[in-house]
Amino acid sequence: MNARFDGKVAVISGGGGGIGHAASLAFAAAGARIAVCDLDAARCERTAAAVVAAGGEAIALPTDITDDAQVAAAVAKAVARFGRLDILYNCAGGTVPQDGTVTDVPLDVFDRTFNLDVRGTFLCCRHAVPEMIRAGGGAIINMSSGAALRGASPFHVYSAAKGAILSLTRALAGTYAKQGIRANVIASGRVMTDRIIRTFGALDDQAKHNDPQDPVGRLRDYPFWVGEPEHIAATAVFLASDAARMITGATIPADGGRSAY
Repeated sequence: MNARFDGKVAVISGGGGGIGHAASLAFAAAGARIAVCDLDAARCERTAAAVVAAGGEAIALPTDITDDAQVAAAVAKAVARFGRLDILYNCAGGTVPQDGTVTDVPLDVFDRTFNLDVRGTFLCCRHAVPEMIRAGGGAIINMSSGAALRGASPFHVYSAAKGAILSLTRALAGTYAKQGIRANVIASGRVMTDRIIRTFGALDDQAKHNDPQDPVGRLRDYPFWVGEPEHIAATAVFLASDAARMITGATIPADGGRSAY
């Protein structure tokens, strides 16, 4: 596949680090102009600068994606700078170590997780879709997790939030297909982002950090379960490309087979 996005514009939430940073570079390498959105202004600027240093075009848009006015302003600035919006990649999201079972998890964890994962994704779509329609169509890629596809995760709030993203994405696909918009989900396995490393340590140390998912043991049965941000970014590039024209409303498991066997 030789995906090209020459003349197209991608808004990437959570673009300051991890998968979002890798995706910003990957989409830019394929010709897209990048609007980097991230809560952390310094990280946002670093990613934009990295894109420019690699020969691409980018704008840094520090944004709290849970704030409707900030998301609206970010999308408006991206369109004002680049003239259109073709791709939305919702990378921002995550969970916290305090997540747990429905009987034990603190309710503030539920509120924070749903606010970031579901409301943030919803708001980005809310403001990006009208611009995509004006551009004649586009592609939305939303991040979910293998935790949404199986009942084995001990993180019930994260599982519920990421499950909501599957349903939202199917609704987007069904509603906006006639306007030329495709919407798909990536359900990832363990991706070694900065957040994961801060929370659980390097892979060899994660089993020692009371990680209930026991990644070291899991790798014996699922050797492809752990990956790098670039692996997920490459999947997103494919889903946004013309090579994926017939794929919409789909959930693509990038979880090393955990949801398959």
